[in-house]
Amino acid sequence: MRLAKSRGLVFAAIASVALLSACSKPEPVVVVEAPPPPPPPVTLNQGVADSASVYVSFIRDVGTIPAGGFQDAESIQAAMRRGAAYDPAALSRGMIAYGSILALQSPEFVQGVRTYAVDPTIRAEMVANISRDPAYAAGLPGAAAAAGLIAATLGEDITALTAIAEGVEGDAYTIQERRDPRRRWATQPIARRETRLESIKTISAGQMLPSAEDSVRLFAAANSGSGLALTGTSVQPPFTPAVVHSLAIAALAALGAAGEEARSNTEALSIEANSQFCLDMSKLNLFQCLAASRPSYEDMFCIGRHIVRDLATCTAEAVIRPVPSLAPGTAVAAITPASVAAEASTAALQASGPSPN
Repeated sequence: MRLAKSRGLVFAAIASVALLSACSKPEPVVVVEAPPPPPPPVTLNQGVADSASVYVSFIRDVGTIPAGGFQDAESIQAAMRRGAAYDPAALSRGMIAYGSILALQSPEFVQGVRTYAVDPTIRAEMVANISRDPAYAAGLPGAAAAAGLIAATLGEDITALTAIAEGVEGDAYTIQERRDPRRRWATQPIARRETRLESIKTISAGQMLPSAEDSVRLFAAANSGSGLALTGTSVQPPFTPAVVHSLAIAALAALGAAGEEARSNTEALSIEANSQFCLDMSKLNLFQCLAASRPSYEDMFCIGRHIVRDLATCTAEAVIRPVPSLAPGTAVAAITPASVAAEASTAALQASGPSPN
């Protein structure tokens, strides 16, 4: 009897456990999705800052040429050597590089572009579009504000250079046409005239080196978006090719796609044929002017016209005067993250080929 009773209790306990197990529900498994990685920071490589420093330091140096008059023949030659010491290609690249750093000082542009950096797919599509066609950057949010900073800042250089050019050219005419005590030396034949021209050609062919101080300052400003204390108002498209290239470099930087690993892209975007051609022609005109120059006041005129004024003119053509090929309806059409995503989806469908029947 006792054995049977014990067995009954055991069976009852087992049954109770089984019943409880059957009635209990397993705890649901909660899957927590990891948040998307943050977009890469604004990044511009050192090469762009170095190139920009070449332009900044050279224009500053030319700005020291006296507009109020030279006092002896050697001071004219010193100004000539200083003003002729540029390579058109390097100076053109430097101007565009500097323009990209100026564009990165625009919060409207940087924040507008960075809306495309949140989604990795859209960011990659945007980087590809800009790399393929720099004019794509002209349609990005805030491009007008960034272009305004470029135009306003380089416009100050244009104004300053133009004032110096007018002063130097006017002074040359004064010596030529009026009684001036400087005529005693300014009308004398230039000493070592032939070797002077060859010397200027040699100086012109020299390498333009970055300014270490300017490069550090510009690099910091580009990657922080501050430090240059710029002011400017928005300018509406069409933009010049040089400004478009500056905006493209800045847009890649805002997307975090212009770091050291992207130097080849930013270097390619800093090349713009129109601005370089203008500077090339200016240098040829300078050589022709020096070849024809006899007295010192004519060399003075060559400095004013074919160094200082031509620099102002080429800069103005590069950043202020638009070209018809960049029409608002094409190169600067409005671009949104949704439109980029749609383009990416369309491209992916086209790449996959037709659907099987």
